[in-house]
Amino acid sequence: MLLKFRLLVLFIFLSIAYMMASSPVDYVNTLIGTQSKHSLSNGNTYPAVAMPWGMNFWTPQTGKMGDGWAYTYDADKIMGFKQTHQPSPWINDYGQFSIMPVTGKAVFDENERASWFSHKAETAKPYYYKVYLADFDVVTEITPTERAAMFRSIEVHR
Repeated sequence: MLLKFRLLVLFIFLSIAYMMASSPVDYVNTLIGTQSKHSLSNGNTYPAVAMPWGMNFWTPQTGKMGDGWAYTYDADKIMGFKQTHQPSPWINDYGQFSIMPVTGKAVFDENERASWFSHKAETAKPYYYKVYLADFDVVTEITPTERAAMFRSIEVHR
């Protein structure tokens, strides 16, 4: 009897999960593998927002520009959103740049414009990225196109 009950609960759970996900890509979490560090080579990924075989990738940038470690899970500040061709932190990037939505005066130094964020307010999928930037009270969203990306930044007034 207990086995039948467990199977019924499992069936209901899997049915609900199937109805909520319209495609296998909905099960992908691009934050997996981002808890990387130089001393221990594991993961070494970043939450790329890109089309399959797209021209470039976009990723939130928590590391310094040009050091190879664009995003690490343990960081608590985003310095910008980086356009990249970098397949791995061990192969440095070329032609990179980042943008950052800010409120008030324009800030170009990546350390000065860095904003606190929380993983609780972060959504990372291959086709969509969303995060709340607390220091500027802005929600930023990114979705890829074949050769670029579309950004939307919304200033939140509480």
